[in-house]
Amino acid sequence: MREQVKVIKLNGNLNATTSQEFRQNITEILLTGAKIVLVDFQDVTFMDSSGLGALVLAFKTLRAADTKLVLCSINEQVRILFELTNMDKVFEIFPSQEAFNQVLVSKT
Repeated sequence: MREQVKVIKLNGNLNATTSQEFRQNITEILLTGAKIVLVDFQDVTFMDSSGLGALVLAFKTLRAADTKLVLCSINEQVRILFELTNMDKVFEIFPSQEAFNQVLVSKT
């Protein structure tokens, strides 16, 4: 099961400037046939609406390919953005990569 999980570790800002690179990563991961994409926000310091839009687009693109997108380690600023836009109801968010791995192991 582990080989079907791809992890994207973001850092710095997820905004209009960096969201294009994020979308490109998603496209490349689609080609690998991964079943789950985990986006690790541990080193992300800021995300704006462009970054959120890129995440939503990635979510829709991956779902169309029967691939699940999950998030982990979001900071307070990102959490507030998710809550204000109700995106915390759309995305499955884990407190850490370890917490995600524990849930994944328990399902196998």
